[in-house]
Amino acid sequence: MFNWFIPKIFNQGYLPEKNGHRVFFIETGNQKGKPVLVFHGGPGGEARLHYRELFNRKRYRIIFFDQRGCGHSQPVGKTSYNTTSYLLDDVVRLLDFLKIKEKIILLGSSWGSTLALLFAEKYPQRVEALLLKSIFLADKQSMDWSENISGWFYPDIMEKLCQGKKENEKLAVYYQQMINSKNPQIQNKAAALYAHYERVLGCLSPELPEIQMTEKEINEAKIYIHYAASDFMIKPDQIINNLDKISHLPVLIVHNRLDMVCPLSGAFRLHKGLPLSKLVIVPEKGHGGVLISRIFKKEIRLFLKNGY
Repeated sequence: MFNWFIPKIFNQGYLPEKNGHRVFFIETGNQKGKPVLVFHGGPGGEARLHYRELFNRKRYRIIFFDQRGCGHSQPVGKTSYNTTSYLLDDVVRLLDFLKIKEKIILLGSSWGSTLALLFAEKYPQRVEALLLKSIFLADKQSMDWSENISGWFYPDIMEKLCQGKKENEKLAVYYQQMINSKNPQIQNKAAALYAHYERVLGCLSPELPEIQMTEKEINEAKIYIHYAASDFMIKPDQIINNLDKISHLPVLIVHNRLDMVCPLSGAFRLHKGLPLSKLVIVPEKGHGGVLISRIFKKEIRLFLKNGY
């Protein structure tokens, strides 16, 4: 049982600078173990080391990294040369830097699931399996939900979000102009309103306060809005249209029944398109939570124990 103690960090540092970015990474577990690469959420989030607790410290080499402009990567909040394609390229550079040539297991939640799927589709020969939670496909259906349909349940909040926006102007583009303003108060307003909308979804007594945001929170919002304004910088339905490239891979999918940030329909579409996938629907609401975390841990251990 003690094999499941939290794996210690044995290596950390930065990739060589590229395009003005220095990407930070951390390795935990067994350096000679099976490599697992973890994609964090966002865009704009940072590596969450608690995911290392899901793996046997003696059998797995768990690798985390902060995406461009995020977390400990430098410079924080930098949006130039920061696209989905560059993020996937950084993963290849990271694996090469760490001299990892064998196939890897990918883990990702929310935006992390998006990147894991995109990487697997682009480099299927480097991937052995995927462990995914709270699926976000970054497709038209997902963006229609966040920009429009979710407002059916929160018309009062959506009205506040859209104050000042031109008719037919995309909400994320409107907030991109605000977050890049030279006026700190306008930047703060953009971060406070747009970034908090996601936290409102699923609440029965929602509030959207214009509060003072920290510099870290503003930088996170800047990265998120940068991606959202450009449709997350992938082709329409790119993930679903390329599922044939990963149809041979075993995939674990865990998703809350009432996820109002990323509706279950995306996870269901993904599952139906992957013959070797397992979909676990958690009887809970929200984009995360204690129950889905506990079930994700349980399912991962079963998945790995049974050899996929």
